[in-house]
Order: sequence, then structure tokens, then C-alpha cells
Amino acid sequence: MNKEKQKLVVIGGGAAGFFCAVNAARMAPGLEVLLLEKTGKLLSKVLVSGGGRCNVTHAQFDITALSKHYPRGEHFVRKAFYAFGAKETVEWFAKRGVPLKTEKDGRMFPVTDSSQTVADCLLGEARKHGVQIWTGAEVTAIRKEEDNFHVDVKGRQTIKAEYVCIATGGYPKAPMFDWLRHLGHSIELPVPSLFTFNLPKHPITALMGVSVPEAEVKIAGTKLVQTGPVLITHWGLSGPAVLKESAWGAQQLAALNYQFTALINWLPQWSVQQYHQWLQTARTSSGNKRLYNTVPEHLPARLWEFLCSQSGIGSEQRVADVSSKQSTALQNNVLCYTVNVQGKTTFKEEFVTAGGVLTSEVSHTTYMSKKIPNLFFAGEVLNVDGITGGFNFQHAWTSGWLAAKAVAVAAQGAVNNLPVE
Repeated sequence: MNKEKQKLVVIGGGAAGFFCAVNAARMAPGLEVLLLEKTGKLLSKVLVSGGGRCNVTHAQFDITALSKHYPRGEHFVRKAFYAFGAKETVEWFAKRGVPLKTEKDGRMFPVTDSSQTVADCLLGEARKHGVQIWTGAEVTAIRKEEDNFHVDVKGRQTIKAEYVCIATGGYPKAPMFDWLRHLGHSIELPVPSLFTFNLPKHPITALMGVSVPEAEVKIAGTKLVQTGPVLITHWGLSGPAVLKESAWGAQQLAALNYQFTALINWLPQWSVQQYHQWLQTARTSSGNKRLYNTVPEHLPARLWEFLCSQSGIGSEQRVADVSSKQSTALQNNVLCYTVNVQGKTTFKEEFVTAGGVLTSEVSHTTYMSKKIPNLFFAGEVLNVDGITGGFNFQHAWTSGWLAAKAVAVAAQGAVNNLPVE
């Protein structure tokens, strides 16, 4: 076969699929690259992520530390990040006119604060390197016959290609993986990750919009615990600490059918002793002040008033008049507030599925299937997921780039002069 006419079909028009397609076309100019997207929208998650700013990656350039942000796939991605990690991602986009900036929490965004900048970069690369794009192209089956794949597209002709990269994203339901099972791959059953905690009709939801800069969230009866910002919403609890908890506990919380008890420490900086010292100091220095007006540092005033009320303390009650019983109740509400979670709500911008193709069946250096030569996987279709903060996009870039490089090497027959940057 004429190597110049070899074809790569990339299935999925998200971050991982685009990164594979544009890099393969760039590294192997003689390769024909066709990207198939089931819907009519390209790069949809890129466009909505980070509130429309696109959290491209995270400013964590130590490979081991970076890999620890992946509840599933830590060891697999750590090896891959040595080839293409956060540092390489920053350099790749900067060379294409999309410099990134780092925020206080480590998240990295384009300096334009617009996700359209990232999408335009990828679409521009596709045009520059001749990537063909079909939208409304639903793949129904893939067959391998001798050296060629036959890709069936609903309502269109069957496509023949030497290489296929599957970058469809995660599927929420197990039967949606059946077409991959038919290829001989094993699937870890999917469960949601990065979701918020529902507290139907709980009085705390009246505080919707209140954010606590640092709180500790524990799940009773488990070892799950996370610290970080917590946001109170009209349906329950959200924010980075809750989202991280949901990622690390995705399978455990699914097994509990999302019915569990969460313990919130609103002031993890304090021990019980420090709470009592604070109250004693307040009694001495501000005994005639209303307790409602004596707000501890780091706590929003509305939350403090709510916790006082929940502890049986009246709005006019002076600090000096707080009883021992009220003090104990307030201590418990501040340092171990107990809520019964009943269900979840998907965090719309960061929806991620835990589960997918087993990484043990995929090479960490090429992202090629160990079962079917020249079949590649990229992104969330694999059993790899990160917490919120740019980590899922980082794996999309890494997996797409490594798959692209492996296809380019195979298509060109050599690594000489391969433009990998």
C-alpha cells in the first residue's frame, strides 16, 4: 500500500479527538486524517468548561504530584506524563498563539479568559493540516479485516482506514460501551464523577450562594475526606471540596445509591480546644455583644448566624449568656455539621464519568490497544478520570498527542525528523 494514502479515522470531536487528529496530520503530512463527530457540535466541553474560559491544564509540573490528581489511572497517566505533561501542554498552546496564565489555585486558563480562543486554535490547526471533519457522523460498528479497519457510519458509506483512534468521551450507561466490548476490550462499569450533594428541603439551602473558603468534608463510615472551598446551593452542597470528594468516592458513593451522611467541618483550622479558647476570649472581651455579631475569622456571617440558630442561640443573645449546652451544640455544628445526602446533581461544566476501557489493555506509551494493532484510545473513554482543576483536559491532551505520535511513526515508518512540538 502507498503509505502516502494511509488513513487515520478519529472518532470524537472533543479535546482528545482534536488533539490526536491535528497532531497526527501535522507529524505525518502524507497521512489522511478524518475526524468523526456524532453530534453537530465540535469541542463542546472545551467551550463550556471553566465558566466559558476553558481550564486548559493545571500548573503542576512535577509528574508524580500531577498524577496524584487522578482517582482512576494514577499509575497509567504518570508514565504518559513523562512524554507529554502540563509543561508540554503550556508550550504547545503558546507556540500557536494561545499563552496560558496561572490562577491562585493552580488552574491555567488562556490569557484571553475565553474558551473560544482554545477552540479556534484547534480548529485552525485542523484547517492548516488538512484534517477532514464530519459532523452528524455516528459510528455504529468497527471491524478489523486484515490490515484495515472498516468503520460503519450511520447513513453514510463504510470507511476503510489503517488506523483508528477512539476518543468518544465517557458513556454514562454500560450498554453504550457494547460496540467496544465487541472489539474484545473489557470495560469498567461507568459511574458519575464530579457531582454535587443534594439536600432536599434542608434548611441550609436557604443560604444558597454562600461560599466557605476552606472546609473539610468527610463521608461517615468511609475514609473519604477532602478539604477546600464549599459552596451552598439551592439544592445542597457544591464547590471544589465536594467535587473532589465525589471523584475519589465515585464508586463507593454509587454503591450507596447516593444516600449517605456527610460531616462538614466549617473551620478545619480549629481544634475543639481552640473553639473553647475563642469562646472564652469572646466572653472576656466582648461579653455584652450579640453572639450573632461575633463572627469567627474565615466564616461568612450568614453561615455563622445559621449555625448559631441551629444551636438554639437567639439572635439577641449576648456572648456572656451562652449556656454550656448551647456552646456544645455550636461546637458540633461548627466542627462537625451533619447532613444526610439524598442524591446527586451533575456539575454541568465538569461532567465526568468514572469507568471505561481498562488501562491494562492499552499501552501507556502509545495509547494503542494491546489486543488490536493500530487501534488507539484517547481521553475519557478510558478508565481514567481526574478531579476538577484542568486535570481531565490534561489527560485529553496527553493521550491525544501520544496516540498521534504513534500513528505518525507507523505511517511514516521512522521517527526521523518527526515534528513532535
